Amino acid sequence: MESRTDANELPYWLALLRIPGIGPVTAQTLMEQWSTPRQLFEAGAAGSKDLERLAGPARDYLRQPNWQAVERDLDWLAQAQSHAITLHDTAYPPLLKQIADPPLVLFVQGNPNLITSKQLAIVGSRNPTAAGEQNAAEFARFLTEVGLTITSGLAVGIDAAAHRGALAGSGHTIAVAGTGLDRVYPARHRDLAHEIAERGALISEFPPGTPPRPENFPRRNRLISGLSLGTLVVEAALQSGSLITARLATEQGREVFAIPGSIHNPLARGCHTLLRQGAKLVETAQDILEELGALAAWGETLVPTDTSVAPAENGPKEILGLLHHVGFEPTAVDTLVERSGLTAAQVSSMLVVLELHGQVTSAPGGLYTRIH
Repeated sequence: MESRTDANELPYWLALLRIPGIGPVTAQTLMEQWSTPRQLFEAGAAGSKDLERLAGPARDYLRQPNWQAVERDLDWLAQAQSHAITLHDTAYPPLLKQIADPPLVLFVQGNPNLITSKQLAIVGSRNPTAAGEQNAAEFARFLTEVGLTITSGLAVGIDAAAHRGALAGSGHTIAVAGTGLDRVYPARHRDLAHEIAERGALISEFPPGTPPRPENFPRRNRLISGLSLGTLVVEAALQSGSLITARLATEQGREVFAIPGSIHNPLARGCHTLLRQGAKLVETAQDILEELGALAAWGETLVPTDTSVAPAENGPKEILGLLHHVGFEPTAVDTLVERSGLTAAQVSSMLVVLELHGQVTSAPGGLYTRIH
């Protein structure tokens, strides 16, 4: 087990998570009165009158905590690359500590240092279009190359595409789980979760053994936005859970970005709603970097560390070659296929990269125009 919290104090933090009827906000209030969980439990065991405002089950638990459950947590933490970071740890993410209800304990599997890195959340539909998945993956891949960590929720659809895109880039990605980290939900993402744990981090506020209850996922969403400088919504229907994440980001004082889409695409309506509410319209990755640059305290120039994804003079020959075939007048994909000798799939993929870098812009009817 690795933790920056004193080993004698950690069991009390883990016990604190299980006080019935007590959430993060009330727990923080208790911590303001008792500086450590150990002191709180000692006061409970002594029947302190200062705890009479708590409900009976909470007072009973303080007198007799569930130490068996705590032992199970400690057994999980004894595994390699398993960590617990408490609210009082210096390693606790500063941005997350700023939200109204930060979790008392973060369970981490993987690299614990990653949770304090500069992060962008990418979220969206569980049933996206192929273009939506491609956008999520390409944005994630490029943004990891300029130093951002991509954070999402391990769900099917846009979340998974964002994680995979980040892994295809620098590999810096964080998955926030709505379960305990001893299980993977959805189960189909077991291999993806293992890869994230090896090259990034899985985190949860829920102790090991917690199943995927419906009420866990809105709570998870506040961590996705709370850890991040901003949240990018790629595709979302009007009732999408991604809009909850975006709303939470706004309430937390973070930036919200949205990619517009066709007025005929129901998965664009959530993004269009966000744009009407003041979200930043995103057409290229540079739109995000310009907004986050000052907030992230970056230098003036953000340059990808892997030039293989950059459509600049030192970029891949194929992408540069395709760029030369794109006219300053609207050019059809079929025309680009004919001019370049590439397949339609190759051309479409390269156009996404060029568009992310602000080199081309798309127009209705599948037409593309060169900008620079």
